[in-house]
Amino acid sequence: MKKIIILILFIFTEAIYANSVDTSGLYCITGGALIETVKHLASEKLQGRLSGSPGFYQSAEYMKNEFKKLNLKPLFENDYYQYFNTEYNDIKCPCRFSLLKNNTKKEYKIGKDYIFRGFTGSGNIKAPVVFCGYGFSADDYDDYAGVDVKGKIVLIFKQLPAWRINDKDWNNSLRYREKIAFDHGAIATLLVSKPNDKSPQKPIGSVLEGEGEMLLDYPHLQIDISVADEFLFGSGFTLKDLQTAIDSIRKPKSFEINSAAEVEINAVYEKDRKTMNTAGIIEGSDPVLKNEYLIIGAHLDHVGAQGEEIYFPGANDNASGSSAVLQIARAFVKSGFKPSRSIVFVLFSNEESGLHGSTFFCNNFIAPLEKVTAMFNLDCIGYGDSIQVGNGKSAPDLWGIAKNINDKCIGLMVERTWNGGGADAQEFHNKKIPCLYFVTTNSYDHLHLTTDKTETLNLWLFERITKLAFLTAKEVAGGNYKREIVKQ
Repeated sequence: MKKIIILILFIFTEAIYANSVDTSGLYCITGGALIETVKHLASEKLQGRLSGSPGFYQSAEYMKNEFKKLNLKPLFENDYYQYFNTEYNDIKCPCRFSLLKNNTKKEYKIGKDYIFRGFTGSGNIKAPVVFCGYGFSADDYDDYAGVDVKGKIVLIFKQLPAWRINDKDWNNSLRYREKIAFDHGAIATLLVSKPNDKSPQKPIGSVLEGEGEMLLDYPHLQIDISVADEFLFGSGFTLKDLQTAIDSIRKPKSFEINSAAEVEINAVYEKDRKTMNTAGIIEGSDPVLKNEYLIIGAHLDHVGAQGEEIYFPGANDNASGSSAVLQIARAFVKSGFKPSRSIVFVLFSNEESGLHGSTFFCNNFIAPLEKVTAMFNLDCIGYGDSIQVGNGKSAPDLWGIAKNINDKCIGLMVERTWNGGGADAQEFHNKKIPCLYFVTTNSYDHLHLTTDKTETLNLWLFERITKLAFLTAKEVAGGNYKREIVKQ
C-alpha cells in the first residue's frame, strides 16, 4: 500500500512539473524493457560475462546489434568495438576443496563455503594448513616469523589491518601477499574475511588481484568464516580470537593448525586475451556543440563462472547499468529529440579487474578530452531502495541539474554524494572531466554472489533511476550545461 501511495504521488508530481522539465521520451523507458535486456545478459548461457570469455563476446555482440537497430553510428572507424588485450583465466573442472581432520574428510560446497579467486593457479594438493595472520613479511612485522610453511597451505585474512606499523601503508595487492607466501615455500593460500568487521564478506567471485606476478601452479581461494573455524577447531582459538589478539597487540600470532586441506583446481591462463569496449554515437545537431561530447557508460563485464559448478549472473552488477545505457539510447532515438551535443553510449570491458576498459577508452578517445562535457556512469542501479548520484562535490553544477530534475519528477534521490570519480568514472574524473555516478543505496547485498539474479531486482527503482539519468542527459546534451572546473 505504501508503494502504491508513493507511486501515485510521483505520477501527480510529474504531471505538475511537465511544463518545467522536458519529459518527452520517458515512455520509451519501462521496467519491462529494462528487465528483458538484464535477463539476457544475466542468463546461464552467457556464464557471467568474464572479459575475454565466449559469454562476454556474445554479450558485446548482442549490445552491438541493439545499437545497430537504433542506427547509432559506430564510434571507432566504422567499428563499434575498441579492442585491447587483457589477462584471462578460464577456471575449469574439477573445482574441489575439502577439510582433512581426525582421519575424516569433509568436502565443501563451491559458491557457498568457498570460491576460487578469479586468477587462481592450478593444482591438485593435499597439505597441512598454517595460520599466518595478515600474510605480511617485513623487518618490522612478519607473519611468517617462527613458522614453517614450506609445502603447506597458508590461511590469511583477506582484508588489510585497520592499523599501521611505523606509519607505513600496507600493500593492498592480493598478488603481493600470495607471492610472499609462495616465496616462503607455501603451495596455496586460503583467504578469509576478518570476522570482527562490521559486515564480514562472504566468499565472492572476483578478478581484482592487484599488481604482481601470476602464479600458474599456485591455487588461491576465499573460504567462509565458518569453514575457517572448522579448520581451527581444537586449537583453542576461533578466528575472532585470533583477529582480536593480533589487532590488540599489533603482533603476529601464527601457528600450524592441526588440520589439512585438499585442493583441486584446473585453470587455463592467458596473459594477452582480446577483449573490447562497445560504443555507438548520436551526433549532435548544433554546428558548434556537436564537437562536444556527453559520454554515458556502464561496464558490461562481470566475474564469470567456475567449472560447470557455478556462474555469477551479475544482474545488478552490472547488467542493470548496461541495460540502462541501451534504454537511454533508445529513448533518445525513439523520441526524436535532437541533441545539440554528441552523445556517446559505451559499454566497458574489464571494470572488474581494475577499471582497465574505461581507462583505455578515456585515454584513447576519438577527440581531445577537453571536448568531453561530462561523463555519466551507471553501475549497480537495479537493486536497493533509493537513488544516489555521486561526484556532487566535484561537479556541483552538474549534480544540481540531476537534483533539480529529481525533485520535480522522480523524488528518490538522496542528498548524500561525494567527490572523486568512483568505478568507471574514475579515470574521467582524474582527467578533470565532470562526472555523475548513478547508483542505488543498499545496492550490494548480492554483490559478486551467485544470487545476483534478475528476480532480485527492484523494477520500480530501476526504471526511476534510468529515467533520471535520461532526463539529466537531455539537459546536458541539449546545451543547458557549461562544463565546470572539477574539484579534485
